[in-house]
Amino acid sequence: MDPDLLDRLGRFAARARTTKTAVIAAAIEAYLEDHDAAPELAFVGVGQSAHGRLSLDGRRIVRREAGQRPGPR
Repeated sequence: MDPDLLDRLGRFAARARTTKTAVIAAAIEAYLEDHDAAPELAFVGVGQSAHGRLSLDGRRIVRREAGQRPGPR
């Protein structure tokens, strides 16, 4: 990596009171959000389940099949 870029990254992270790793992770996340061509989910489920984990497990399976990363919990 370019030494000047690393220096700028270090100064930015220090000003933001965070780590270089956190800045890099946020930058990669933003880049992937703009450039990732993952398909939208093809269906919407409505209703209730007596098994509370069932809907969470279903979402996880659908994301995996669609190639998407897990969302916030």
